[in-house]
Amino acid sequence: MTDQQGDRPNPVTQHARPDFPSQDQPHPGWTGPMDPPPDHGEESYRGSGRLDGRKAVITGGDSGIGRAVAIAFAREGADVLFTYLADEEEDARETSRLVEDAGRKAVAVSCDIRDEANCRSLIDRAVSEFGHIDVLVNNAAYQMSQPEGIEAISTEQFDRVMRTNLYGMFWLTKFALPHIPAGGCVINSTSVQAYKPSPHLLDYAMTKGAIVTFTQGLAQMVAERGIRVNAVAPGPVWTPLIPSTMPDTSEFGKQSPLGRPAQPAELAPAYVYLASPQAGFITAEILNATGGTPLP
Repeated sequence: MTDQQGDRPNPVTQHARPDFPSQDQPHPGWTGPMDPPPDHGEESYRGSGRLDGRKAVITGGDSGIGRAVAIAFAREGADVLFTYLADEEEDARETSRLVEDAGRKAVAVSCDIRDEANCRSLIDRAVSEFGHIDVLVNNAAYQMSQPEGIEAISTEQFDRVMRTNLYGMFWLTKFALPHIPAGGCVINSTSVQAYKPSPHLLDYAMTKGAIVTFTQGLAQMVAERGIRVNAVAPGPVWTPLIPSTMPDTSEFGKQSPLGRPAQPAELAPAYVYLASPQAGFITAEILNATGGTPLP
């Protein structure tokens, strides 16, 4: 594993490249069976106190980008409350261990954010644990590839995508804002799909475009409160969502100019930067991390 913060690695060969072994998991997917295993920065991320004393809420923090962000935030000095689905208990325990090993408080909450009452309860729990919220990371998402086109997207699937990716983000932000002081921020996970939608991910791509609009509009709404709102737009990232929602993962990420998917650890520094005081004049922005795919 390469020390991303110390060496000067070649980004083309820094991490595993496709073709990957054939693999398939039921949703929501788990970290353990993945081949190659995702890198969340367990061995490579070193903090420097950029988030000392902060209190963060991260949705979908059990694995993938969410776990990488939780590790990075903790090693930068933040306490972390994160959500996971009931089937992801094992992954959630590992994220908690990694946060606590960094000397920070970890609060793991099983929560389906498709339900408004769950979102309200989650924010109430965060305020009870921390007193306030400095950083809200809306990261949890759902997708399901449908290569056969729009006709294959059921109303049930469409509703799940919308409620997970949009409703949950909207409710959590609405309930969290009264508890975010000046100097705090919201960071949303959008995607390259917002700008370059893949036909087989039509409904998912729709939500990622909406997240860009939500980010830019909300940022203007709350700027006078001293609260910043930004988003990160990843390209392909090697997480459990991929083998659990896509029919063929063998060439996943090959289409990016770097010829491979990102590892979650490569996304975490973007979230750290946007959460840190160094980004104090950055709001209503989308930080693109696409592996070289040009975006508007």
